[in-house]
Parts: sequence; C-alpha cells; structure tokens
Amino acid sequence: MTATEPQARARSPFGRRRSDDGPRASLRELLPYLVVNRGLLIAALILSVLGAATSLAQPLLVQQVIDRVQAAAALGWLPWLLVGLVVADALLAGYQHYLLQVMGEQVVRLSRRRLVARILHLPIATFDTRRTGDLVSRVGSDTTLLRAVLTQGLVESVGGLLTFVGAVIAMIIIDPLLFALTLGVVVLAFGLAGAVMPMLTRASAQAQEQVGALSSALERAISGVRTIRAANAGDREAEVIDERTEGAYRAGIKVARVSALVVPIAGVALQVAFLVVLGVGGARVAAGELSIAALVGFLMFLFLLVMPLAQMIGAMSAVSQALGALGRIQEIVRLPIESDDDVTTSVSPRTDGPAIAFEGVSFRYPSGEQAAPVLDDVTFAVPRGSRTALVGPSGAGKSTVFALVERFYDPTGGRVLAGGVDVREVARTDLRSGIGYVEQDAPVLAGSLADNLRLASPDASDEQMRAVLAQVNLSDVLTRSPAGLDAPVGEHGVMLSGGERQRLAIARALLNAPDLLLLDESTSSLDSRNEAQLRSAIDEVAAGRTLLVIAHRLSTVVDSDQIVVLDHGQVVATGTHADLLQSSPLYRELAQHQLLAPTS
Repeated sequence: MTATEPQARARSPFGRRRSDDGPRASLRELLPYLVVNRGLLIAALILSVLGAATSLAQPLLVQQVIDRVQAAAALGWLPWLLVGLVVADALLAGYQHYLLQVMGEQVVRLSRRRLVARILHLPIATFDTRRTGDLVSRVGSDTTLLRAVLTQGLVESVGGLLTFVGAVIAMIIIDPLLFALTLGVVVLAFGLAGAVMPMLTRASAQAQEQVGALSSALERAISGVRTIRAANAGDREAEVIDERTEGAYRAGIKVARVSALVVPIAGVALQVAFLVVLGVGGARVAAGELSIAALVGFLMFLFLLVMPLAQMIGAMSAVSQALGALGRIQEIVRLPIESDDDVTTSVSPRTDGPAIAFEGVSFRYPSGEQAAPVLDDVTFAVPRGSRTALVGPSGAGKSTVFALVERFYDPTGGRVLAGGVDVREVARTDLRSGIGYVEQDAPVLAGSLADNLRLASPDASDEQMRAVLAQVNLSDVLTRSPAGLDAPVGEHGVMLSGGERQRLAIARALLNAPDLLLLDESTSSLDSRNEAQLRSAIDEVAAGRTLLVIAHRLSTVVDSDQIVVLDHGQVVATGTHADLLQSSPLYRELAQHQLLAPTS
C-alpha cells in the first residue's frame, strides 16, 4: 500500500462501514476545527438559542391574537409585541450569520496554517511521490469546504434543535393526533437523508481528488510553459488539462446529483406535512374538536418544526462534504514530518579530522525498492579545509552524495560522518546551519533579490548582500532597476539569465558563511569569463572552509586537493587530477572529451 492509497476502511459519518474510495476523516477529527474561537462559538450558540425563543413565542402570540379577535376583545400590546419579536428574530439571525462567517474564515485559516506547516516539514522522500498541484489544491480548495460546516447550518442546528423540541412539545399539547401524523413524515425525511449522506461524502472526496489532479496538470503546464511552447505542445497539454477539467466536471455533477436528492427532502416533507395537517386539522375544526386558533398555531409550529429539520439536513450535507475534504487534509497531516525526534541527544561535530566522511555507504531511494542501489559501498573522506571534487558520468550518484550530507535521506547502509560524528546523531537544524548548498538547478524563488539572499541569512544587512553579489560578479544586476536589492526576479528567477540564477544561488550560500560549501554543478551555466570570475570568488571565500564540488566541467576542479571519481554508484578512483590521468581510465576519458588531456 503506497502513501497515496487509502490506509484503512473508514466509517461513514453515520456509523456504517463502507469501502474506501479515498482518504476519510472522522467526526472526531472535525470537531477541533469547530472550537477555533470558543468565544465566537458560544456567542453564536447564545444567539441561536435566543432566536429559537423568539421564533417559538410568535405562534403563541398569534393564537392569542386570533382568540381575542374571535372574542371581539381588544388586542392591546399583542400586535406590537409580535412585530418586536419578528424584528428581534431578524436581527439575531443577521448577527449570528456574521459570526458564523467569521468563524468559517477562521477555520479555513487554521486548516491552511496547519496544512502548510505540515507540508513544508514533510521528508524530502514524500515530495518524490506527491504531485505539487495536488498539494496546492488541498491547501486552496479542500480547506474552503470546512467553512461550510459552520456557515451551512451546523451551529444553527443547535438553536434549531431547541426550536424543534419546543415545537414538538407545543404540537403535542395542541393536538397529539396531528403531531403523530407529522412525526411520521419527519422520521421518513430523516431516514431518506441518512441513506444519501454516505454517498455524498464519497462523491465529495472524489470531486476533490479530481480538482487536485486538475491543479497538478495546470501547475505542470504553467511551470514548463516555455518548454511546452518551444515544442509546439501547447495544444496537447491543453487536451490533458481539458481531460482533467472534464473529470472534475463529472465529479462535480455527481456531487450535484447526490445533493439534489438531499435538498428537496425538507421541502417535500414540509409540503406533505402541511397538506396532511391542513386536511385532517380542517376536518377536526369542522367537527368542533379543534379551534381555528389552535389549528393556525399548530401550522405555525409545523413550519418551525420543518425549518430546523432543513437546517439539520443541510448540516448533515455540509458535514458529509467536509469530511471528504478533511480526509484529504488529514491524509497529509497524518504523514510523519522531518524532525529531530530520532536524535535522542544531539552531538556536535568535532573540529578535528575529516569534515565529511562516507564509510561503506549504500543507498536506494524509498520509491525504488526494487531498483539497483544509487550508491553501493561508497567510502571516501573530505579533509577539513580542502577542496574535494566529485566527478563521473550522469547518474553516477554525485547529487545523491550531497543529499545524504544534508540528510535529506538517510543511508540504507553504512555511515555518513560530519566532523567524525554520524549525521544521524546530529540535529538536522544544527547540521544544515553549517552547510551552504547550491543545488544543481540553482532554484531562485519568486520575490526580490534580497528575499532570495536572506533565505538562509535573514539578518543579513544590505551592505553584506551587495558585497556577496560583487563576489559572484552580480553587481550589475543591482543597476538594472531603481529598486536595487528589492528588484523582483520573477517566477523561478525568469528575469535573470541562467548564469545569473546560478550565481545568485551561490551568493545565497556564501552569504551564510558556512564551514562547508556544497556546490552542485556550480559553473555549468556560466560563460568562460564569468566562470573565471566566479572561480576567483570561490577561491577567496573558500579560504579556511571545506568545499565539496560537483562539476561537469573538469576545468573547474583540476586544481582540487582531491578528486573522487564515481561510476554506477561506486567510487572507482581517488586522487589529484595528475594522478587520475594516469590511474583512472574513466577520468582520463572524461578529461579527453573536455580537451584536458591528450588523446591517445
């Protein structure tokens, strides 16, 4: 069973087991969201109770008005009191609606905060198997369905329940026979609603899954729009998105069909009950067994009885849909996060010995259990203060070495040591605070130059940022816009060239002044002039620090203190450039292809 598959058969909100069509949540998991703001919740409940009281008082006053009219007695203050109750009922309902809307927005805010905090702390391996668009959909779309739990009758149904009970008592007192007939209609309505709700929960969950698939397809198309446009693949991608749109549409129509079974239940129940009461009650009035005032009062209580019935059915519908969305939210919340709980006592790396050492390290990615290991019995050491280069053909495992140093993953065999200490014994925050990491694709985040530079150094001053930009030959970027450091870089740094994005990523790493620099493909996007300037900057910053470098251009690593040659996940040679030209056929072949060694 994969992480995205249903984890267990779930219980429906009405207690029956059913087969799993997706992640499910329980009422117990939903309840904490209802008490986000207890003060507002209590106020809304009080308003609901007061509204129930004003509603129940109105039929009683109407009965008195009719009795007095029939007796030709003075009405006195009764009409004014009735008008006052109607106005008060409207004001209470309006203010309660406002409070419920505020609470609904607070629920959405809380759920988004919890979900975002969880997503940003999930293990890297989790993102390897998850679609970005689907995660975004859970934050943006699924969370909004939780609002409906509060705004579509759940809290109001508490006051409605009081109205329901009060109306029942009054109707029993007025005429038990008419009440028995009404009760039969109500029980039938609730039975029908209860039968439909599990279907609505499943349909809602499936609809949200389809919306997630649509978001994923759209995110993919937008993020790769230049590649898609260059390949003339726009129409094909539009067809894929259209298929996802059609799937979301069909799922939405299914929700609409199931909802259509629920919505008319309360209305039909009211009409049937009204006709039954009117017919039987009219006959009893004609027979002198019931007064006109009592029949009118009973009919008014009937409307008060059906109104909370509609609220409760609406609440059941909202809860059913919310549980489908909450199931997708809770699926992410239940995932384990990357934490230091597995580190019982964090040990600080020592300052003597190698900065980094691999001892018999093997590794395979969690999503590829049956695949060959990416690293197999890798052993090498990076002396402190040295410059060590990792070279080898594509897929040799070089970037995986960096991922293990950063502890994005843990090795499946052997040990990775930082300062002589197993990295699994060092808190991740402590480990990463001493490492500067420039990734292979040099990601630049949307925002300004300053936003990107301060990512790992939030307290860096403007002077420090300007200085580090000058070190990587990016000072000219500051002069392009009057905004300077606040100039936007665009989505994924689209307003910068490839080389500028690479250098900005390096400047971001250098600004933190780490003890260890991991430079993955650090000069692959630079021309020869900027490469030389960047190498000079790295030489300056590298003084007194340890560098571990990956590069396809061997010209950037020929002067390294040590070069480790990887092939098919194994270390096949270690030494200097001159040593490896003599001892390693693979390294000599790589050097010959880049004109750094004579061809035989």
